[in-house]
Amino acid sequence: MVKIIVGNKGAGKTKKIIDMINKAVENETGSVVCIEKGMKLTYDISHRCRLVDAEEFGISGYDMFFGFVSGLCAGNYDISRVYIDGILKIGGRNYDALAAFFEKMEKLSEQAKAEFLFTVSADAEELPASVTKYLLD
Repeated sequence: MVKIIVGNKGAGKTKKIIDMINKAVENETGSVVCIEKGMKLTYDISHRCRLVDAEEFGISGYDMFFGFVSGLCAGNYDISRVYIDGILKIGGRNYDALAAFFEKMEKLSEQAKAEFLFTVSADAEELPASVTKYLLD
């Protein structure tokens, strides 16, 4: 399953994802991972969540990021949830590329039996339907 939280800067996306991460580590039997660009969430999320800095590994672009996440899942079969804060900071603002990336992530989700949740800093109206179909209910 791939889901996204959409909103412009200051809309509360990061606060929402922090709450979701902290609840997940309480309830999940598998590993919970959070990926962001920079280490801004270090003191906001539980130490039981594996926090990964995409910047530290030189990750840029959707293809490189997909390979990185695939590697995480291949190296740890116990990962059940992955939260990614600020996917546009990592992959860029090409919404067609974002939609293609989400399609690949859907397949990875099924294969790895993991759920992925992303924050997208954009106005929902500017996103194509191929991206908004992943909106969190």
